[in-house]
Amino acid sequence: MGFNKPYSNATRTKVALSALLAMLVVGTQTVSAATTALANDDWVGISFWIATAMMLAFTVFFLIERQNVPDKWKTSMTVAALVTGVAWYHYTYMREVWAMGDGSPLVYRYIDWLITVPLQVVEFYLILAAIGVGTFAMFRNLMGASIVMLVAGFFGESGAMDSTIDLSAEIWWVIGMAGWGYILYELWSGDVKEASETGSPSVQYAFNSMRMIVTVGWAIYPLGYLMGAGTIDGMGTDDMNILYNIADLVNKGAFGMMIWYAAKME
Repeated sequence: MGFNKPYSNATRTKVALSALLAMLVVGTQTVSAATTALANDDWVGISFWIATAMMLAFTVFFLIERQNVPDKWKTSMTVAALVTGVAWYHYTYMREVWAMGDGSPLVYRYIDWLITVPLQVVEFYLILAAIGVGTFAMFRNLMGASIVMLVAGFFGESGAMDSTIDLSAEIWWVIGMAGWGYILYELWSGDVKEASETGSPSVQYAFNSMRMIVTVGWAIYPLGYLMGAGTIDGMGTDDMNILYNIADLVNKGAFGMMIWYAAKME
């Protein structure tokens, strides 16, 4: 009767996209910010809306294109879609917090980063594991450093540990920078960098492009931290949110696009 006929890739893609669409319909019904009018000069709110829409667009693109890349790149494409998909979900809530006049959505932002940033760092391991040179030590060290960076940033910006650990925002900033510095060391001089040199041209392209994003693109976040802390004269929370939104959009979207482009090179 044909009931056991295997599904084609096209059918799987349609099913996946249908499930995604259903998730989006349900997800967007949980937020009410879409009914709140933005002021013409609310640049922070505008940046939240643009970031939300673009995160969704990137997610759909990565999921569709996952079917069109070699098998060894599929996991990396899935993770790229997870990064922007999780970011889209959190941005629907972050924009609501801002639109409702509840200030900076710091907690939602760090929850998002705590999920998506380690996933981005793990992408380096995944592209190396795909060619047989990724190790558990690489995974552990990159993941650990990213968590140190994020936890220190949250404690410094939120003051959540002030009653327990008497450290200034500047000290927490230094601790977070140490985590980022270790990631940069691994990518530019450590075992991760050495392993990448054994890869194909497409793997090396992805690695080098992602490394530049982590080096240059991620430099925006410490700057935003200092803005929010009032360390930079004339800059405050509004400037911090705009900068964070732009950084998230560029870094997460570009990260995935570099992986996709490298995969299409093969």
